[in-house]
Amino acid sequence: MRAISKVAPGWWDYTTLDREILDDAARLTAEDMLGLSRDGFEVKLYDTIEEFYLAEALEYVSAWREATADEPAGVCGPIGPTEQLPLVARLVNELELNLANCWFWGMDEWVIDGREVPTDHPLSFAKADMELCFNRIRDDLRMPASQIRFPAADPAEYVASWEKARCVVMQGGQGEVKHWAFNDPPRREDPWADEPPPPEEYRKLSTRVVELHPMTLIQNARTSGGGVVQNVPDQAVTVGPRQTWQAEKVSIWQAGTHDNPFGMRLTTLMIGKRIPDSAVPMSLLADHPNVQFNFLRSGIGVCEAEMH
Repeated sequence: MRAISKVAPGWWDYTTLDREILDDAARLTAEDMLGLSRDGFEVKLYDTIEEFYLAEALEYVSAWREATADEPAGVCGPIGPTEQLPLVARLVNELELNLANCWFWGMDEWVIDGREVPTDHPLSFAKADMELCFNRIRDDLRMPASQIRFPAADPAEYVASWEKARCVVMQGGQGEVKHWAFNDPPRREDPWADEPPPPEEYRKLSTRVVELHPMTLIQNARTSGGGVVQNVPDQAVTVGPRQTWQAEKVSIWQAGTHDNPFGMRLTTLMIGKRIPDSAVPMSLLADHPNVQFNFLRSGIGVCEAEMH
């Protein structure tokens, strides 16, 4: 039987992995991480914060430039990081890029009492996307509202919209529980009480309402709510692995603010070495054909004891 989690005994998470994997990850240098690139998995480092977020914004522009009337194309984008979003709007306006044939899918949204939160909720992801990006794009360039899709507690329309356009790239960040979007590790209960679900089972999941791992609640309280954890919803609706595998490319952006030095090393190792494990959901991308990890070099840090 696998180890019990050190942080949430009723759940699966990366602390249940074999100690050898954890120790191997902690030893990686930035250059070691670059060396884990392989066919289907590329690791990129950026030396400045400006270059990092500009490169992330340019992924939107490059993807939308592929869209045509006969073959619409789009991006699935995150809330976290968000620093790229105003840059996306500025680039679209300056380049006069007409988005008539372009699509955007939001990755996730909070759920309270069985419903997705309204856009006037202070933590609403749809609100953030609109205010930081789409409302800043000129009216004559902006894509039709029907082509901007956010997941809902009843995800049927959102899921169906993935058949209407190519998803050229799915962007994301990495949370402390090693998720993309809110694809968190599951609870440790039957039928997966002794071992986490096999990767092939987890990958069957579509967009759905999920219960959030305790680590995710703490992280979101820290990054978005000043630590006021009681105001963070414990459920969300999230884009699923099924849609993720419809994306032609998955691009993960890590500036060192959402996960820690160890976590960024761990998933790089597991994807580079092809060690998928559903206790570490991000590691399941080891089986995706086109994944890119993007790091701000100064955010990679070190895995050494340091007293403060």
